[in-house]
Amino acid sequence: MLRIRLKVTDWPCRALILTDTPNPHCADCAGEGGNAYDYGDESGEYAGTEWDSCRCWDESRRWIVLPLPRLRRPRFLRRLRHADRDPWGPAGYSDEPPF
Repeated sequence: MLRIRLKVTDWPCRALILTDTPNPHCADCAGEGGNAYDYGDESGEYAGTEWDSCRCWDESRRWIVLPLPRLRRPRFLRRLRHADRDPWGPAGYSDEPPF
């Protein structure tokens, strides 16, 4: 059974997608979609975390509903290129003390 939700994604392009969600009543993963476990290297030190997906959820099941435009800064913000410069100081900085 599909449990569909809307989601905005940025990869590979910005889009609104329908995606499947894990079963919240699954006995294997308790609604998380899988199980994470830590593993170590030969000396026993922590080496990372491994993720095993549960059979109640397919991560690759998604459909693009609507491509969205790229986010751009507003035009008045694009013109501000030197935000770190002091506009009242000579050459962008001031030699005067602040008091």
